[in-house]
Amino acid sequence: MVHAPSDTARTPPASVPKTFSDAKAAVAHLITLYDEATQFLCEEFKSAMSPHGPSGRVRAYYPEIRLSTTSFAKIDSRLSFGHLAEPGTYATTITRPRLFRHYLEQQIDLLMCNHDVPVTIQISQTPMPVHFAVANDTGLSVPQQGAADFTLRDYFDVPELSSTNDDIVNGTFVPSDDQPGALAPFTAQRVDYSLARLTHYTATDPGHFQNHVLFTNYQFYVAEFEAYARHMLADPNSGYESFVGPGNAMITDPDAPLAPTSKLPQMPSYHLTRSDGSGITLVNIGVGPSNAKTATDHIAVLRPHAWIMVGHCAGLRNSQSLGDFVLAHAYLREDGVLDDDLPAWVPIPALAEIQIALEQAVASETELEGYDLKRVMRTGTVASFDNRNWELRDQSGPVQRLSQSRAIALDMESATIAANGFRFRVPYGTLLCVSDKPLHGELKLPGMASDFYKTQVSRHLMIGIRAMEHLSQMPLERIHSRKLRSFDETAFL
Repeated sequence: MVHAPSDTARTPPASVPKTFSDAKAAVAHLITLYDEATQFLCEEFKSAMSPHGPSGRVRAYYPEIRLSTTSFAKIDSRLSFGHLAEPGTYATTITRPRLFRHYLEQQIDLLMCNHDVPVTIQISQTPMPVHFAVANDTGLSVPQQGAADFTLRDYFDVPELSSTNDDIVNGTFVPSDDQPGALAPFTAQRVDYSLARLTHYTATDPGHFQNHVLFTNYQFYVAEFEAYARHMLADPNSGYESFVGPGNAMITDPDAPLAPTSKLPQMPSYHLTRSDGSGITLVNIGVGPSNAKTATDHIAVLRPHAWIMVGHCAGLRNSQSLGDFVLAHAYLREDGVLDDDLPAWVPIPALAEIQIALEQAVASETELEGYDLKRVMRTGTVASFDNRNWELRDQSGPVQRLSQSRAIALDMESATIAANGFRFRVPYGTLLCVSDKPLHGELKLPGMASDFYKTQVSRHLMIGIRAMEHLSQMPLERIHSRKLRSFDETAFL
């Protein structure tokens, strides 16, 4: 028998706000509050799915970090994060604190050091959707609408897309007079939404993602990445611990087979892991700006330290040769997918730290330096179009724009990935490899492409890996450029 829902919801036992001056203790309490909320919802959901049905409305809330400061004291101006722009009260809801433990401890500790104030950990007023709570229990799943004997939203909170948005990172969030300012770039609901989408699109748990992400648009790179991973696992001094593929298939033995999945996901992801998350993730986003936006929209909530595109492109200059490298220092955006969030007139700057890491990696792999490096690499504007077959239309308009922009290469994903890195404050870069020259009669034909891939994929991928390994050795405050911060920024990275 299903009981009618009541106006008053049952909740977990009340918890009073607690103040902390130690970041580790604060995060430990966040974990306690989050676990209490999710366990309560999971137990109530199990009971509701039993033959007896739900016994009444239930509700649990996300935990929250809150902080207040009254000082205008100027902090270290070299830092791009870890401080508040002006006095006031700031707060953010938190989900999956175990997954984000290191990040949360780091961000809270910076705030305490820079402002000499404690943080308060408490229950927020934001309900936790049951879908996200049961995601922590592999034995539970929320049925589709109509599959249960009761209407789910009558008894449980469900995701509300009206409050799951990018207002904070897009700079359009304006708190009301009685509302605290934003402490972090994403709310708990927004993070939970993306964690669920990541699992769906990549077929790996978010916990496997590393802080340094390589994007590619070809499956050819996966075999090379796996070969490199196995080589690293065979080296006890490499610091790498495991290699994880779709379906969460994991190996720690370099000679062990990687269990295949019955069906590859839309964006298969592979992770060469280190215990502190400083390893490398490779994501095959496939072709097109829509995929590039989807992947980066969701990976951004993990707050990676850098992401770099290592794909193929059309070379636009007659002086380029197949196999040459292109290091993007500007982007012509005609991808169309980000115009509502980041207008095309917003400039996307090159980030010195990423550019230097990539150039040094090219020099190391090619054994060329200085002026000689120009033989195989050109720095310039990369254009990204949303039409893969742009050559089949009237070329006068596109070619004129490409020439006026001084573009040297064209693809479909790089500008999207860079623009979303700019939007989400994730350091970004692009190193492409010329695979065809359509304006000069060198099309990507089957035989030519095959020879090209055999000779260039390994070297190109290794350049991306070397750059990421260099960046992993840099202090976090050096990588995260002030170029990515706007006038009114969140304190959390």
